[in-house]
Amino acid sequence: MTTLTHSAEASPVADIEYDYEELPETSPLTMHLIAGAAAGIMEHSVMYPFDIVKTRMQVVGSPSSVVYSGVTNALKVISTTEGVRSLWRGVMSVILGAGPAHAVYFATYEQTKKVFTAAAGGNANSLAAGAAGGVATIVSDALMNPFDVIKQRMQLAGTGYRNIIDCASKVLRHEGLRAFYVSYPTTLMMNMPFQSIQFGCYDLFRRSLNPTGSYSPVTHVFAGGMAGAVAAALTTPIDCCKTLLQTRGASADLEVRAASSMATAARIIYKQQGLNGFTRGMKPRVIANFPATAISWTTYEYFKWVISRRDAKRHF
Repeated sequence: MTTLTHSAEASPVADIEYDYEELPETSPLTMHLIAGAAAGIMEHSVMYPFDIVKTRMQVVGSPSSVVYSGVTNALKVISTTEGVRSLWRGVMSVILGAGPAHAVYFATYEQTKKVFTAAAGGNANSLAAGAAGGVATIVSDALMNPFDVIKQRMQLAGTGYRNIIDCASKVLRHEGLRAFYVSYPTTLMMNMPFQSIQFGCYDLFRRSLNPTGSYSPVTHVFAGGMAGAVAAALTTPIDCCKTLLQTRGASADLEVRAASSMATAARIIYKQQGLNGFTRGMKPRVIANFPATAISWTTYEYFKWVISRRDAKRHF
């Protein structure tokens, strides 16, 4: 872990040393929550149109099941036939859910990583980071899953939902509370490897690109983006199953509407679309995740850096 030192000319807290890579022990949990919430909202809202394209490409047995020639074609078709605003349908659900979910996520990650690092003899490594990311996923996904269901229902064409409240109430009334969590096991099966891969790769790329460990926004952008892209590509097949489960209520296909597990979803996708069905939406998913995770990590690392500087000055 690298120590940063400010010169006397640059700062009144000359010769104070503080660790940037971890928030100080004196930092309250609220600081982890604030940093994580800001990162989550930035990550999901900025690249939202690409998430809609990904959902439209993966959905099965719905009016939204349109074959697009590519990401650019999908964006053009959706914006011209449904209006530009349709590319942001359901974004409020992401904002409302991503803030608290990512706050809990990063707070859990930081605390769990400390435990795993201590168990490894005090040496932080990519394995500890990946394992901590997996644990944090279990906690945050329990909070985020209902919001994700609402988001994907709003992203479909012809569903007739006026807003996220109308969507939530109709899903609850017609399909019950279970509809908000039917995809939770599948979500975990996707997000645990996704986050473990992402956190492990991010830690590996960050250390490789910036061995000194000093605060470097450029490093966080590239390390975060590459980590997100790799994780997104490798977990796309599971994401296809998750999308089918979360949008099943909007499907006209009775077999899809009856799907209740990842295994069932996988069988339906293979039956109707073959092996290619498990790679649908991979391109927009990777395109969206590269900048999204780059934004998330850069935002989070910036908050950590600011908080570390503030705490260093406070204890001077």
